[in-house]
Amino acid sequence: MKAHLTLLAAGVLALGVAGAALAQEKTLRLLTWADYAPADVVAQFEKESGYKVALTLSNNEEMISKLRATGGAGFDLAQPSQDRITGPQQEFGIYKPMDLSKLKAELFIPSMLEATRKNTTLAGKVYGLPHIWGTDGLVVNTKLTRMADYPDLCRADVKGKTAVRLKRPTLLAFAFAAGKDPFALYNNPKAYGALMNEVGKTLIACKGNLKFFWDNKDQLLNGMRSGEIIGAMMWDTGGWKLNGEKTEIQFIAPKSGALGWIDTFAIPAKGKNDAAAYAWINFNMRPEIAARVAKSAGNFTASQGADQLMDAKLKAQFAASFPEAALKNVKWYPAVPAGIEDLEGRVLDRIKAAN
Repeated sequence: MKAHLTLLAAGVLALGVAGAALAQEKTLRLLTWADYAPADVVAQFEKESGYKVALTLSNNEEMISKLRATGGAGFDLAQPSQDRITGPQQEFGIYKPMDLSKLKAELFIPSMLEATRKNTTLAGKVYGLPHIWGTDGLVVNTKLTRMADYPDLCRADVKGKTAVRLKRPTLLAFAFAAGKDPFALYNNPKAYGALMNEVGKTLIACKGNLKFFWDNKDQLLNGMRSGEIIGAMMWDTGGWKLNGEKTEIQFIAPKSGALGWIDTFAIPAKGKNDAAAYAWINFNMRPEIAARVAKSAGNFTASQGADQLMDAKLKAQFAASFPEAALKNVKWYPAVPAGIEDLEGRVLDRIKAAN
């Protein structure tokens, strides 16, 4: 009797393990940004594919931190920016190479696919594919002030009414505004460190001008809406969203150049459901799906033909913010070499600690 019960328990346990494995096979664990997986798009994917989507919202720093802590486990698909792939991969081995044969390459804008493949290639293997792209620049309440470049946020006449993030894009933006090219120094840590120290001093001097260092979008958007903030370094979609509410608030490509980013699809090293990951990628790059995701995110996508289905107002806002010269002047983020972010982190810590 005892042996029979033991066998029965073992059978139940085996069924439980098999059931858990089956559930895992039918689940896509997605690590992504807010607004990149709208509910209606997830529901359609689940219905069409049979996979369930388990969503975790994150940002670049958190994605790397989560994947580093687990050695690339816990998620089947992640969406880091293209400049945050080869460095972390070199240091921590948190991604696995993409199997390009499982992609519908014709769904991607060829130039963007090629550029991202190039920027995410390490030792001959590709680790990322393009999805959503956009820029950081200036958002200004033009009824209350005029601004042309990042240092205008530090002018005496706007004291206490501006904001930036205490993150690496701010360091890079102020470096470009000082007439330097920080990207050209990525492979010269000593020179790069000296430049970041100079930028750090500039931002410490500017610190008293800032109402706050913003760390979430609602804080910043509400500050602009209320007039508490009249100028900020911000991403383009935040500016266009505010412009839709108040026409005097505009996203402006700075004189020294907006900073351009591309968020990717990347597969974590210990992801357990590659099939679901590739199914999600191909589904998302279909023009009609990509246009819906783009509307949710407020940005443009790397999907071929999706721009034809985009909201007309967003296209008009983009054209107003980016005349041809401004578009050509976008500073696209290259891959971040290992160790650079630690150096930047020390400068950011000094700015934070300064009185």
